[in-house]
Amino acid sequence: MSNAKFNVPSPTNEPINQYKPMSAEKKLLLKELEETRRSFVKVPLVIGGEKLWKERTNQLLEPHKHSSQIGEYQEAEEKDVLTAIDVSCAAGKVWSRMPWEERASVFLKAADLLSTKYRQKMNAATMLAQSKTCFQAEIDAVCELADFFRFNARFAQEIYEEQPVHSPFGQWNRTVNRGLEGFIFAVGPFNFTSISLNLACAPALMGCSVLWKPAPAAVLSSWVGLQILEEAGLPSGVINLVTGDPSRIGEIALNHSSLAGVHFTGSTATFDYIWGRVGANISNYRNYPRLVGETGGKDFIFAHKSASQEELLVAMLRGAFEYQGQKCSAASRAYIPQSLWKTLKGPLIEQVNQIKMGDPTDFTNFMSAVIDKRSFSKITSYIDHAKVAQDAKILCGGEYDDTEGFFVRPTVIETRNPRYRSMVEEIFGPVLTVYVYPDDELEAVLKLCDESTPYALTGAIFARDRSVIESLSETLRYSAGNFYINDKPTGAVVGQQPFGGSRRSGTNDKAGSRTNLLKWVTPQTIKENFLSMTNWRYPHMEEGN
Repeated sequence: MSNAKFNVPSPTNEPINQYKPMSAEKKLLLKELEETRRSFVKVPLVIGGEKLWKERTNQLLEPHKHSSQIGEYQEAEEKDVLTAIDVSCAAGKVWSRMPWEERASVFLKAADLLSTKYRQKMNAATMLAQSKTCFQAEIDAVCELADFFRFNARFAQEIYEEQPVHSPFGQWNRTVNRGLEGFIFAVGPFNFTSISLNLACAPALMGCSVLWKPAPAAVLSSWVGLQILEEAGLPSGVINLVTGDPSRIGEIALNHSSLAGVHFTGSTATFDYIWGRVGANISNYRNYPRLVGETGGKDFIFAHKSASQEELLVAMLRGAFEYQGQKCSAASRAYIPQSLWKTLKGPLIEQVNQIKMGDPTDFTNFMSAVIDKRSFSKITSYIDHAKVAQDAKILCGGEYDDTEGFFVRPTVIETRNPRYRSMVEEIFGPVLTVYVYPDDELEAVLKLCDESTPYALTGAIFARDRSVIESLSETLRYSAGNFYINDKPTGAVVGQQPFGGSRRSGTNDKAGSRTNLLKWVTPQTIKENFLSMTNWRYPHMEEGN
């Protein structure tokens, strides 16, 4: 609970390895990929530092080669979840009283272990189980996660250092930021290793204890992350890893009186359910739970006729198709003026057709498989719809095959209807829909961009004219929590572009910022009086004129 002055090292973003042919990092990663595939990893439940093995387990499969089982994880029972909650609450009472700099040291050490000893182990786990290329894994699972650990420690210092003013004499005012009383339920997504770890670690840094449920596909990388944290000195019970049926685990956690908060990344529908359950149970909780969520998106690229065609083309390709479009921030709809589309359409089709996809262990691939059968079926339903729609047509892509892995070719749809299904509904896959608008209807189409979906996560505008940039930015002011000018709407960097959206895209509490960390503390204001008070009467009560 100490607010003493300790300077956390000034954080800098972790350098990104490029994995060029014959490079040392590529050789090390290839060796680790081979070892991970060969070893068959068994991931336990981890409750109070104890590793638990259950009779019922689930398979860890490679999405790009679903006949390949690389491990298994445990199916938690109700008693396991309840035990994890009890352990969390008990550990939190001790952990929250530990000086903040001692807590921060765990995550600073974890960052160094991650970026050195465990770098390729974490990359390999993310590549194989989450079907990321080496570069996408490097950015996410190593660099962004290390950035979260280092920058969050510095933001925590700033929070603890902020203190109230004092009277000239006679008293001392101070604020102690305590971890929340109870446990945090951290629910992770499949697509970003760094996000899953940060959902558990950000509250833990601030003195909270955590019940952590990663997504099934992210269990392997989450397990590597927990091993790093244990080696870095995280006390037993502060973060408890529970895997299995999401609805079963969630129901137990959300009904528990000690729930102090939910840290969530996933679908809007699931967060709606969580919010509803918390609301229904509100009188049963010891405290009002903090709800922090980053949810769905229908991220856009909006181009003006003055935009650079070359820059726009690269943004559309990378923004829509990196990691198979399975990013919360991925470009899913584009508004292109007719005058620009005439010369952009051909090169776009040509470049998309050149994209190579396959097993991520082949470093020449730009894309790999989507995460699972359910995702594959959802994405391909939009492609099938476009094949027969009267107001849309597939320009390139449109092929898919799940014989060996869940592969969907990068697909571009052109529509005459700005409210066509794939222009307004979240897909979460490698499908980009383009609406070509008349140059003289800019204002009307801008309004459509802002209002045609319920989301407000990321968006990008492209224009050269500065007055146009200012006008577009103002009109789309509330359309995106992360807004990009002449750049793709993906690739937020910790410490540079804190991430999160509003409207139906979440609570916009900006992961990797002070804003997020403030959710996990409850301040106590303390006034200490130094001078004796011996007279209860005030001066104005004295007699006389």
